[in-house]
Amino acid sequence: MTVVKQNGSIKKFIFREEVMKPQKSFLTLIFMFLVMAFISFFPLKISAQSELFSLEQIMSYAFPSGLVAAPRGDLVAWVFNQQGRRNIWIGKAPEYKPVKLTSYEEDDGQELGQLQFNYDGSLIIYERGGSPNRAGEIPNPTSDPKGASQDVWVIPTSGGSPWKIGPGSSPVPSPTKNEVVFLARGQIYYAKLEKGARPKILFHARGNNGSPAWSPDGLKLAFVSSREDHSFIGIYDFAMDKIKWLAPSVDRDRYPAWSPSGRQIAFIRFPGGMGFSFRGGISFSIMVADLESGKARKIWQCPNNTGGFAQYYPAETLRWAADDHLVFYSEHERWMHLYSLSLKNNQLISLTPGNYEVEDSFLTKDRRRIIFSANKDDIDRRHLWEVAVTGGQLKPLTLGEGIEWAPVVTAASQDIIFICSNAFQPAAPAVLAKTGSKPRLIAPEFIPVDFPAKKMVKPKQVVFSVPDGLKIHGQLFLPRGTKPGDKRPAVIFMHGGPIRQMLLGWHMRGYYHHAYALNQYLTSKGYVVLSVNYRSGIGYGYDFRTAPKQGPRGASEYQDIVAAGRYLQQRPEVDPNKIGLWGGSYGGYLTALGLARDSELFAAGVDLHGVHDWSLRARRREGGGWDIRGENLMSLAFQSSPIADIDFWSSPVLFVHGDDDRNVDFIQTTDLVQRLRRLGKVHLELLILPDEVHGFLRHESWLKVYKEAADFFDRFLKNKK
Repeated sequence: MTVVKQNGSIKKFIFREEVMKPQKSFLTLIFMFLVMAFISFFPLKISAQSELFSLEQIMSYAFPSGLVAAPRGDLVAWVFNQQGRRNIWIGKAPEYKPVKLTSYEEDDGQELGQLQFNYDGSLIIYERGGSPNRAGEIPNPTSDPKGASQDVWVIPTSGGSPWKIGPGSSPVPSPTKNEVVFLARGQIYYAKLEKGARPKILFHARGNNGSPAWSPDGLKLAFVSSREDHSFIGIYDFAMDKIKWLAPSVDRDRYPAWSPSGRQIAFIRFPGGMGFSFRGGISFSIMVADLESGKARKIWQCPNNTGGFAQYYPAETLRWAADDHLVFYSEHERWMHLYSLSLKNNQLISLTPGNYEVEDSFLTKDRRRIIFSANKDDIDRRHLWEVAVTGGQLKPLTLGEGIEWAPVVTAASQDIIFICSNAFQPAAPAVLAKTGSKPRLIAPEFIPVDFPAKKMVKPKQVVFSVPDGLKIHGQLFLPRGTKPGDKRPAVIFMHGGPIRQMLLGWHMRGYYHHAYALNQYLTSKGYVVLSVNYRSGIGYGYDFRTAPKQGPRGASEYQDIVAAGRYLQQRPEVDPNKIGLWGGSYGGYLTALGLARDSELFAAGVDLHGVHDWSLRARRREGGGWDIRGENLMSLAFQSSPIADIDFWSSPVLFVHGDDDRNVDFIQTTDLVQRLRRLGKVHLELLILPDEVHGFLRHESWLKVYKEAADFFDRFLKNKK
């Protein structure tokens, strides 16, 4: 009996001996010939099968997020999400050995984040539970009959049990004492960081009040009061119990930043009006207000209409650095960069010049240096760099084929703690000690022993042209042992956003970290996978991100997906008739668009919570986030949608959607499915997740979705029953 693993199952080949002894040697030769012929005819299948791994194995990582450093000493904290079990961990210099603080041991889908140290590093304040939807409902993906809540919690860094402050989110502790403010129901609440302390609303003010920022002495609080077509910067005085408005106008004032002296506030001013969109395309100015007089002066005006996104996307868009320098993000030179503006001479310094984009950044405790993550000299990865707030030569901190992001610097030792990955290693916290020369992982034990790093493939950077001349970047995953003539099935992956960028390794966002895992898993099953960074994404400059006629204004990015399909058809390893599509959110939109417009090119698709009718989104969401208003734009939005072309749709599709999706309304899938059912010519399958949200909160949900997706492609691209 010979046992051969084939396509995930074990097949037994039994060769019986004949009773006649004289024929034994002849039959043995026949047996050997058949076995050798089988092995030589199916070498790839045997080789590939020996390297298969499960979805459970490749998704067994502990994903780190929310990295923060204490304002004193050398303590850092972060969240590990271990297969849905989210907990807070801390590490202290010099080893930063991880110590677990919380004990949430269920895959219950309750988010954990917004970590903040109190003023002396003895406490961590955090939020647990997701934000309410438009009906005020908190995510409850386990359908727990008791319901769910979003609350602010506190836990000592020395250990012990956490205690709950109360319902709310986004805690901001005082810089001088054990007090905290946080947000709830559009207002700002206050509480002492003591067990049993009851929170109270800090003040009553019109509008939606948020973005609280304490003064350096902890005696005042700046905040933003948003009021439909405009917003104000307010200052609440704790001792006086009064609110003072800084230079109120008809504009949108946001992002207050205190001066170290506490006598001035810098903020960003956008034009007021309806239909404000953070996708960009507006002007802005930087203002500095005097607290005593309440008056503000303009110190810099953006020279063009490239504002909006570069101020909204970064975690901290405006900071008051040393020697009266304001450090801020801007795209006015067509790439997202950091700039420093001297208040002494109004000199603007480009801190990060060149054709690349800056993302995460951290201002050191002395306010003199910025540590930042960017794709400088390596456009499809991220590395860490250092620059003085006064400008000068950039200092590379990490290079090579890794990906590094989310840097923080410890207050005492000035060690740099960050998160890193590469093509094989999933995201993990690491340290670059001030006295050291090389980074090291601080929690390597959290990468499981059976994690299949050695069985994965290294994606290749590919660049292909679109008929209109644009160059599109992608990551090509080729199964091991692939050779010309294999005629393998292929799958194109499209990210969501669309303001995202896939990289040459494990991604820094949890949603796309999971997507990278599925792409590797499909590759291990014999698929050629191409991940496409289509126009309207980030990483390639302002003009690429704001490409004309995108989305509801013409779906110009779809031509990039068609070009990706043609690229795969021309590859000698690919079966040109077996190309599938998969993606989530905006990637789901492009999946459905591809199947509706080009079923002869795209043989099957898996659509996760995609937008299928832009005009429906615009009607339900006040312009749909794209300022879709008026008859002409509504008509164009419909024509840019998959539903406009469903008469041409013939390829099979799997729709996946959680019915508590807050990003893409569930009716987007409901409506399209009903239309396809009425047509009656498309094989469609559904995977509906009751009470799940857009970015699935439960590890169990991710496994279920990805298993169904892989099985669907096996049946329709590999023709497996």
